[in-house]
Amino acid sequence: MSARPDSSQHDRKKITVRSLHEKKQAGEKIVCLTAYDASFARILDQAEVDVVLVGDSLGMVVQGHETTLPVTVEDILYHSQMVANGLSHALMIVDMPFLSYTSIEAALENAGLFMKEAGAHMVKLEGGADQVDIVSALVQHGIPVCAHLGLQPQKVHKLGGYRVQGRETRAAEAMLEEARILEQAGADLLVLECVPNELAEMITRALSIPVIGIGASAACDGQILVLYDILGLSMGRVPKFSHNFLSEAGSIDGAVRAYVDAVKSGKFPGKNHVFS
Repeated sequence: MSARPDSSQHDRKKITVRSLHEKKQAGEKIVCLTAYDASFARILDQAEVDVVLVGDSLGMVVQGHETTLPVTVEDILYHSQMVANGLSHALMIVDMPFLSYTSIEAALENAGLFMKEAGAHMVKLEGGADQVDIVSALVQHGIPVCAHLGLQPQKVHKLGGYRVQGRETRAAEAMLEEARILEQAGADLLVLECVPNELAEMITRALSIPVIGIGASAACDGQILVLYDILGLSMGRVPKFSHNFLSEAGSIDGAVRAYVDAVKSGKFPGKNHVFS
């Protein structure tokens, strides 16, 4: 079912980096979802999703790989161009795929490609203190950055699988410090994935930039999920932190709007979607 035009859409303002920061300051939840094509992007945009991420998760939910590692710059560029065609109001973040930012030069070249040829508003990269120089260089060249801590799918083999991060005291302290360092380096947004509830809340309160959770905490400034997960389309085991909104809503448009309402009202995530 396709989304229907809404006259109120004409009154909406485009989401910007600045408006995301204003939402945090106002205590207004930020709603994020992934998308990989124009049709779904249009549905998300009309449902008033604030941020649409062209995630390297497409490697798993679209291409059928076991991890995100096979995704290429060309893959991300192609899907980003399609998603951009479906957006009018939402801010589009583009994932930097595996090994696409191993140096400042590579990061600038690939991020610049996403900004110039796909119309990305921000790029997202995984890593902590090891990525400070990359983040700083991108920001200095006018490229907004979303950092990503906690479970980092591009390091799944190094981490030994998809596991909750930051449960031990030393690891939690290190993650909080890395979050602060990334903010100081110029990151405008931070995603926390599979992080204990208490730690995610602590990091959210410690930073002035918006913190977006996925399997983190309802106290985060916003939430993000993989679109295919909320529609019950993903292959394999559905993550604990997700929820099938389609089974209750009965339509794709209804499912997305239900997710938007649940995040904005604070009903999602619930206690069963976070980790202790």
